[in-house]
Amino acid sequence: MINFSSDRILYEDNHFLAVNKNCGEIVQADKTGDESLVETVKRFIKERDNKPGRVFLEVTHRIDRPVSGVVLFAKTSKGLSRINNLFQEGKITKKYWAIVKNQPPVESQTLVHYLLRDNKKNKSFVYHREVHGSKIAKLKYELVGRTENYYLLVIDLITGRHHQIRAQLSKIGCPIRGDLKYGYPRSNPDGGIDLHSRVFAFTHPISGEEIKIVAPPPKEKLWNEFLLLGLE
Repeated sequence: MINFSSDRILYEDNHFLAVNKNCGEIVQADKTGDESLVETVKRFIKERDNKPGRVFLEVTHRIDRPVSGVVLFAKTSKGLSRINNLFQEGKITKKYWAIVKNQPPVESQTLVHYLLRDNKKNKSFVYHREVHGSKIAKLKYELVGRTENYYLLVIDLITGRHHQIRAQLSKIGCPIRGDLKYGYPRSNPDGGIDLHSRVFAFTHPISGEEIKIVAPPPKEKLWNEFLLLGLE
């Protein structure tokens, strides 16, 4: 069972609720049969608000199981419809933090590749040119911090493809710490990877308010070292 408490709620209003996902949690139910975050949060709301009937809570986007950070849920059908439109129009800002062992080739650049998803292997393969069935993938990264052994990248996700950040960073020789699937040599003790959904920002589609949700990274020594840099 997922351990969930109110201190994991990053933002909430009548239409939306954002939580800080832990490594290892699944956002939606999958073939593993493990409890999903959406079902856990539904149960939490039902108990907290003493709701007699069904709780409306829908996933607006997903992040991979080994990834941590912001996940936004819709609490109303109106909110879900409006936020889906923002996603389709490219009006959602999503920034990730990634810890890598290898220094990237340049300190900042936009990566453009073509990703081909292999469902059987649950992996995306990266190409420099379009191949049959592939989809274009774009992100911008910036090197913003370093320790003695690691580098911290801020990722501005432009498109939202399957395993996009993991696959594209691996392609340039910078697999994410702990990510065995994409070439990192060792796993992390918790089985997660050091990729964190740090910022989720949008113009509220109902109130018009500018919303910026920031998720604290996992409470681990390496993340704490980078937090000391005062980065957003």
